[in-house]
Amino acid sequence: MSAKRPMLYNERKLTRQGKKQIAGIDEAGRGPLAGPVVAAAVILRNFRFKNRIADSKALTRLSRERAYEEILRKAVVGIGIVGEKDIDRVNILRASLHAMELAVYDLGVDPDYLLIDGNISPELPHPKKTIIHGESHSISIACASIIAKVTRDFIMSYYDIIYPEYGFARHKGYGTRLHFLAIRRFGPSPIHRRSFTLIK
Repeated sequence: MSAKRPMLYNERKLTRQGKKQIAGIDEAGRGPLAGPVVAAAVILRNFRFKNRIADSKALTRLSRERAYEEILRKAVVGIGIVGEKDIDRVNILRASLHAMELAVYDLGVDPDYLLIDGNISPELPHPKKTIIHGESHSISIACASIIAKVTRDFIMSYYDIIYPEYGFARHKGYGTRLHFLAIRRFGPSPIHRRSFTLIK
């Protein structure tokens, strides 16, 4: 299954300009009350996918995990993780941008160009372009959104084993009714973001 043409517009344009290492960048976990923010950088070697590639939020858990496995086979992937203590120290926006920087450095190759979800870019020396709702306009960014989301979900499922009373495997740290009830009963866990108003 080849990607839809709008999803390939930026990659094809850059390829015609001689760019070969085009990295899509996205993050997951800006909104939750607990856990890290995770960013991914993805350089695709193949634009044809058996599984659906789209914004991670538009996919089911099973679809995301199947796409995740296929992306790992067809791309160079870098991951950046910034934990809750650093989020509290520098704020979530700066932590998210730092996670993106770490993801690019984790690639192990030097990208020719960066396609970044959103309207603010990390401080990186590479040529780059920000794209609002980039997961819907770039297959590379969509792949990065899937990698970041699945990676963060795995982390939160691990934390669910350590702190089972909070239900992290179910809500992944987002502010659900179950989560608020657990915070009221047990207080914040070590992985809660103390700088977030709802935790205060």
